[in-house]
Amino acid sequence: MMTTSMHDRLDLDQVPELAAQLRVDSIRSSTSAGSGHPTSSLSAADLLATLMARHLRYDWDEPEAPGNDHLVFSKGHASPLLYSVYRAAGVVSEQELMEGYRRFDERLEGHPTPVLPWVDVATGSLGQGLPDGVGIALAGKYLEKSPYRVWVLTGDSELAEGSMWEALATASHYQLTNLVTMVDVNRLGQRGETALGWDVDTYAARVEAFGARAVVIDGHDLDAIDEALALADGELDRPLVILARTVKGKGIPGVEDENGWHGKPMPEDKAEEAITALGGRRSLQVRGPQPPALEPAARSPRGEVELPTFTLGEEVATRKAYGPALAAVAKVDPRVVALDGEVSNSTGVADFIEAYPERFFEMFIAEQQMVAAATGLSTRGYRSFASTFAAFLTRAADFIRMAPVSRVDLRLVGSHAGVEIGADGPSQMGLEDLAMIAATQGSTVLYPSDASSTAALVAEMAELSGVSYLRTTRGAYPVLYGPEESFPVGGSKTLRSSEDDAVTLIGAGVTLHQALAAADALAEDGVRARVIDAYSIKPLDGAGIRAAVAATGGRVVVAEDHHAEGGLGAAVLAALASEPVTDLHLRHLAVDGVPGSGTTEQLLAWAGIDAAHIAEAARAALEG
Repeated sequence: MMTTSMHDRLDLDQVPELAAQLRVDSIRSSTSAGSGHPTSSLSAADLLATLMARHLRYDWDEPEAPGNDHLVFSKGHASPLLYSVYRAAGVVSEQELMEGYRRFDERLEGHPTPVLPWVDVATGSLGQGLPDGVGIALAGKYLEKSPYRVWVLTGDSELAEGSMWEALATASHYQLTNLVTMVDVNRLGQRGETALGWDVDTYAARVEAFGARAVVIDGHDLDAIDEALALADGELDRPLVILARTVKGKGIPGVEDENGWHGKPMPEDKAEEAITALGGRRSLQVRGPQPPALEPAARSPRGEVELPTFTLGEEVATRKAYGPALAAVAKVDPRVVALDGEVSNSTGVADFIEAYPERFFEMFIAEQQMVAAATGLSTRGYRSFASTFAAFLTRAADFIRMAPVSRVDLRLVGSHAGVEIGADGPSQMGLEDLAMIAATQGSTVLYPSDASSTAALVAEMAELSGVSYLRTTRGAYPVLYGPEESFPVGGSKTLRSSEDDAVTLIGAGVTLHQALAAADALAEDGVRARVIDAYSIKPLDGAGIRAAVAATGGRVVVAEDHHAEGGLGAAVLAALASEPVTDLHLRHLAVDGVPGSGTTEQLLAWAGIDAAHIAEAARAALEG
């Protein structure tokens, strides 16, 4: 077994030994674990050996060093290769590689996650690493103005994902010459040949059509690899994409370029044969070139936020309160940035753009890329707010799902929610958004009913960890709260209350205003109703709601402009179930069926969530 320590840039003639070590360790670790993707790792070993030894500027002892390059494994299933790189760098031990890979409660998970300090974002859900890398590159070029590069290793199979082309289009638009994409074109996917196989010329034509520079190389020719990677040191005029024609399982007789080996570790006897064919085990330690020495960005102390104020009774759409509130938060926090899906004049973020254009990134109609860019920016310490219509956030559901795995903070804002939007029709109506975000691990879901609460909750979101979501409405509604009111996450507001209340009405957003109107109608009949603004849907004010329902004899109506599953009603039911209320009489009003076009009033009535239906449900609860 060869043991050598090398802490500087390697000569190219030394790289083959490192590449062989990466291949051997990819085989050893996956065979030891009994699972993994060694053949997908072997095809890219020459790329990574050359990158690590000669081009990746990285201080392995200081993963937070501001000058460090960033390495993103978009093809996260090739984790044996990545972890073998870490062993070669001396930051993962032989024991951890052999006994910790894919084991319970260990750092070397089946696909990379930021539990490791050298990993920026979690990958493995194909089509996400490159879009996330765009966000990191945006931060480097436009916000940090740092010379670091972002190197992304992708597979050819994931080029079937539309999000990869959204990423290249966005990288081209923003001229991200600090972003280098290395495509491991090994021809074989999970079940057989990919759509294009080794047709690298077609890949190159597509890459060029999206505005990037395509360079086609033999992915096992170290001179060609080195020359292509060195282009990142020159004066690029557009993002660089290196299309490396490779062989899956390279170096292993009987395995290389053979279908049926994807995601399969080699049996021990086969592994030993393969290791022998590669020249045996090695223990080279390679650090490669060091990054430029940069000072960490200064963090200014955050001052007091002066939120915009609104006049009681004034009619203001909550979406129109979002932008001014975000600009107010950004005034005292330079880490706040905003992104939008080309609907900023509708979402309300236009006020922020006018105040801080240098901190705004237009993602156009590419919602997956919008959320991915927010993810990448978050890894660099920025507080990203991403906005679009609530309905269109569902396109990015998988990117939102991966945010907790990446340990990032995402702040999402969805406007034009529910049937309330009116004549635009069902394609524009977000009716699943609350459920989608609420089901995300560790998320916060907020649904303000007026401009004052919206502004306060934007400020709250800036301090939240994890995924948070603010749902705003299209129409203008009366301001209910003064500037002195606070809106803590997990709280609620009681707008009508008396000792004689007979029923509790719970709403959020548009249905709160309908609940208030229903309470007025009930009062004309001599029935007093308690009205609760459940602006925090997750976490819900369970204790406050249980107390209100108990005080009104178990009689409660929940109304929401959302499908019945996974929204406000589901949260209320869960809260009541945690400490069952005696003799519960609950009516849940939600949108059932596919709506059409119409006025707001017509659609709220059609869905059965307007004031008349709420009052009717309250009377039924009183009778039941």
